[in-house]
Amino acid sequence: MTDGGYGDFEFERRFLVRDMPEELRDAPALIVQSYYLADEGYALRLRATAPGVDAPMDAGTDAVTLLDRYASEVDLCTLTVKGPMAGGTRYEAEREVDVAVGLQMIRRGGSRIVKTRWSVWLGDDGWVVDVFGGADHPLVVAECERSGPVTDLQIPAFCVTELTDDPRFSNDALASRPFAGWRTAYAAELAASGPRFLQDFGRNERLAGP
Repeated sequence: MTDGGYGDFEFERRFLVRDMPEELRDAPALIVQSYYLADEGYALRLRATAPGVDAPMDAGTDAVTLLDRYASEVDLCTLTVKGPMAGGTRYEAEREVDVAVGLQMIRRGGSRIVKTRWSVWLGDDGWVVDVFGGADHPLVVAECERSGPVTDLQIPAFCVTELTDDPRFSNDALASRPFAGWRTAYAAELAASGPRFLQDFGRNERLAGP
């Protein structure tokens, strides 16, 4: 997280992605996260990151199996305390922990999620696109994070609808209530309501496809 003068707060907007364009598949990283607390937006998270690992994500993906397979590639473990999201802003205090200790803690407990993260530059912003595995497959979420409020955003064409204010799609919520269990109900909900993009953050601009 970059400190833009706001201390331990992050600013982001998040979107559902239906089909990630192949042209954007660059700079992958395997991420395994374990949540030791996830309740009403408050979370305690341990994350292991293995850069350069393009691990395929499907419903059968097992977080610990992948963690063991690519343990030698993990170069960063972080412990993070999070508060609830409010208007695209969330408290987040993070510190780096020893990789060996972090890996052992993730193996030993918590509610885990696994994903491949892709980093791309689109329009005026850097974006990450998370492709989830295991019980959260086939969920794909795009996120733009800035060091201050995310206003006047250029939204990529592959973003289907905005998830910023939907707590069901936070990673900590997905760890305890995986997407597979309510995917069908959400698809019906989206079909009935149609896509939505928040209007409280200045002017939204849709980018053309790649």
